[in-house]
Amino acid sequence: MFAPLDPCLRPIDDFKGARDAASPADRLREVRLRAARFRERMLKGKVARYYGSFGLIRVPYPTRYAFLNACSLPLPYVHILNRLFVIQVDTDLGVKTLLASPSDIHANAETPFFKRLASNFGPFQEMGKKLLGPQLSTVEKSLSEIGILPEKVDYISYDHLHTQDVRKWLGNGERTGYFPNARLLVMRQEWQSAQGLLPPQQDWYCPDGLRGIHPSRVVLLDGDTMIGESAALLHTPGHTEGNHSFVAHTPEGLLVTSENGVAPDAYAPRYSHIPGVAKYAESTGVEVILNGNTLEGGLDQYISMVQEKEVAGPSIRNPDFPNMACSSELAAYWAFPGIAPTMSFGDLSFGKVAG
Repeated sequence: MFAPLDPCLRPIDDFKGARDAASPADRLREVRLRAARFRERMLKGKVARYYGSFGLIRVPYPTRYAFLNACSLPLPYVHILNRLFVIQVDTDLGVKTLLASPSDIHANAETPFFKRLASNFGPFQEMGKKLLGPQLSTVEKSLSEIGILPEKVDYISYDHLHTQDVRKWLGNGERTGYFPNARLLVMRQEWQSAQGLLPPQQDWYCPDGLRGIHPSRVVLLDGDTMIGESAALLHTPGHTEGNHSFVAHTPEGLLVTSENGVAPDAYAPRYSHIPGVAKYAESTGVEVILNGNTLEGGLDQYISMVQEKEVAGPSIRNPDFPNMACSSELAAYWAFPGIAPTMSFGDLSFGKVAG
C-alpha cells in the first residue's frame, strides 16, 4: 500500500478546472489568472526556513531539444547543469526537509540516451565523460556541507522521473536506502507512466530506476499540494504527463523549479541573447520556448510554462526574466562555445539550516 498524505501535505484546488475549456486560448487565459491569484496568496505566507541549490554535474544536451526550433546556431549540443535543491519549511509537525532533484549521478548514467551518447567515445569513454560531463559534487557531499543528516530528510521529489534512479535513496529490498525516513513525492500520473513506457519515453527513463521500491516509501499525489505554508508542488504537465513544479517562498520572492524549460531565457525569449531565440519568439509570437525532448504534451507544456513564470514573477536580479531556477539549467561551457544563458541563478542559499 502506498504511503498516505501526512498532515504537512495539503492538497489545494487553486488550479482545479483551469484547463477544462475546449479552447487552448481559454485554458491559457484561465491558468494565467489563477497563477496570479496563487502567487499573491503564497507571498502572504511564511518564507521557507532554508532554501539552497547545489550543482551536481554538467551534461551535454541536444540544442534541438533545449530550445525547440528556436536557436539559430548549428551547434549540436549545449551544456546543462543538474542541481540539487534543499528546501526546509516550518509546519505544525516541526521542520520538514524536502530534497528536490537528488540525482544518483552514477546510476542515472544508465539512461539509454546518455549511455548511447557516452558510447560514441569508444575506448575514450571515461575521458569523454570527464571532459563533457564533469561531476561537481554529490548529494551526500552537498548535504554534509550544510549539516543535514540522512535521517533528517523527510521527502525527496523530482519534477519528473527522466533519468532518475531512486533505489540508492529509498532502498529496494536488496539494499537499505540512504535516506531511512524519506518518502518519494510524485504525481500519480508520473508514477503510472513510468510503469508502462512507450519507445519515445524509454530513451529518457533510467532502466529499473524504480524497481523494488516499497510502496510505503511512495506518496502518490493527485494534484497540487502545499508543504506547510512555504512550499508547493504544482502539477504542470507537458514535458511529461505527470510533471510537477516546485515553488518555494524565499527572501527573493517565489522561486519556481522544473525542467519544462532549461533557462530563464526559455521563459522570456524576447529578452534572450542566445542566437535566434528572440527573433524566433518575435516572428512566431510564442512567449515561452519548450524543452522538447519527449513532447508528451506540447500545448500543455506551453501552458505550464506560462503558469510557472506567472507564479514566479520577475526576478529582482533581472526583472526582464522570471524567478525560474530550472532543475537542469543552461550553463556556459568551453566545449560548446557560442551559447550562454542571458541570465542564470547559479547556486543559491537563503536562510539557516535546521539540522
